[in-house]
Amino acid sequence: MERVAGPDRQDARLCLAYIAVAFVALFLGALAGLLQVLQRTGVIELPAGIGYYQLLTAHGVLLALGLTTYFIIGFLLAGVAKTLGGRLTATARRLGWVGFWVMTVGTVLATYAILMNKGTVLYTFYAPLKASPSFYIGMALLVVGSWISGGAIFLQYRHWKRATGKKLSPLFAYMAVVTYLIWIIATLGVAAEVVLQLIPWSAGWVDRINVLLSRTLFWYFGHPLVYFWLLAAYAAWYVVIPKIIGGKVFSDALARLAFALFILLSVPVGIHHQLTEPGLDSRWKLVHVFLTMMVVVPSLMTAFSIAGSFEIAGRLKGAKGLFGWIKMLPWRDVRFFAPFVGMVMFVPGGAGGIINASYQLNTIVHNTLFIVGHFHLTLATTAVLTYFGVAYWLIPYLSGRTLTPTVNRLGIVQTVLWSVGMLLMSGAMHLVGLLGEPRRTAFTTYGDHPIVQSWEPYRAMMAMGGVFLFLGAVLMVVLAFYLMFAAPKGQTEFPLADTVEDAHDTPVVLERWSLWVGVLAVLILIAYSKPILDAIRHAPPGSPGFVLW
Repeated sequence: MERVAGPDRQDARLCLAYIAVAFVALFLGALAGLLQVLQRTGVIELPAGIGYYQLLTAHGVLLALGLTTYFIIGFLLAGVAKTLGGRLTATARRLGWVGFWVMTVGTVLATYAILMNKGTVLYTFYAPLKASPSFYIGMALLVVGSWISGGAIFLQYRHWKRATGKKLSPLFAYMAVVTYLIWIIATLGVAAEVVLQLIPWSAGWVDRINVLLSRTLFWYFGHPLVYFWLLAAYAAWYVVIPKIIGGKVFSDALARLAFALFILLSVPVGIHHQLTEPGLDSRWKLVHVFLTMMVVVPSLMTAFSIAGSFEIAGRLKGAKGLFGWIKMLPWRDVRFFAPFVGMVMFVPGGAGGIINASYQLNTIVHNTLFIVGHFHLTLATTAVLTYFGVAYWLIPYLSGRTLTPTVNRLGIVQTVLWSVGMLLMSGAMHLVGLLGEPRRTAFTTYGDHPIVQSWEPYRAMMAMGGVFLFLGAVLMVVLAFYLMFAAPKGQTEFPLADTVEDAHDTPVVLERWSLWVGVLAVLILIAYSKPILDAIRHAPPGSPGFVLW
């Protein structure tokens, strides 16, 4: 039997540190989410001293920023170490640890502000709601720390390039660089908002804030953030899943082209989140809507490529007929099953995104629970279920342990719990949103209005879904830490698939970073320079801060 090469132990400890914090954030964020949804649906009354919007803020920040960022960094660092030399350089590893501690100090600061009810400004921290300076400083440190961690990825990539002289890097490493490149470029916007606007304003150095500019800078970051989540999942779909199912990568060139297109199209689209925002010229909103619709192209390329890899795996196992390959897939392997459910959920999630980005339809659903349902399908189902599937092999790989049959079966149960919970909760949110129930509101009967009474069955579904999701989260956290510290010792493979033998050669231009980043810079200037200049030059007097909790 071929010996499986394990990771460098120092690299493993670094990656496990990121992943451990990610699952702590999952537990805390899921607990906040459970209490929040039960209060919002009228099932419970929160104890004195705990506010609904405080829980909503904790839920969003810990899961959308904490869980995702920490897990993605741990995953990408492990994959880059594996594919670019077998271990991180000493300098890259030091950067990884510095980034980890800077991020963690920031996360603790922001979480403390939320728990002390001094940062109850929701996940988007929209002005003119004003948090304490510690919340914004914590957010800034989280971003800066993530830049330092990204420096480890870029440094390892450069070291490998110089050592080997190869023009094309391994596919996983290429995807890691693209994913982090998008993150760095996108976070420039939110960093500018936090450092130049929110911190001086919250500290009292300035009296008023330009609300339109702050929200535009946030959404410059806010929508590319979605692709940061998704591209990490796509990397697993393209490179890892084919290996797990006994197949091969359908096309290296197609995969790289899809990721290159995401470089161009993921950032200059944020204003489609501001279609109902006054002060922005409707012509620029239309530009962003058009560019948003173009993102469908690499997403469809991804769907085609993954389906091709599935069929290749089935044919290699002897499948016959048009769809015989489907039954050959390893449905009882949680490493495949959890990401596959995430892929299926992305179909309605992506369709909802097209609705949200439509200039006309957005006015109907914008301030309703439809948006929240869509958000939970794309992040909490597609991306997070893929992360869970990755965790079942990545944690044993890093900890020197094995995925046991019992943990695999419990992982299937966990995936079902999570999926049923999300179908109930997100499905109810979509439906009741179309009936007019607003988002960002605590429980209310609106004076027992008849329309609100028609929402009650959907609220009950949301509450049931929230309970299932919390049970799934707790089980996932237990299994993750079991795999870290208590599972049987052994060696686990980092699964990386080869490309099919007759695939076309990959054009070197796909890894010419100056070209893709240069075109992206032009697109950003086209999409954002005029709206941002207008927000500065024609700004209203600005707003003081408000603390409404």
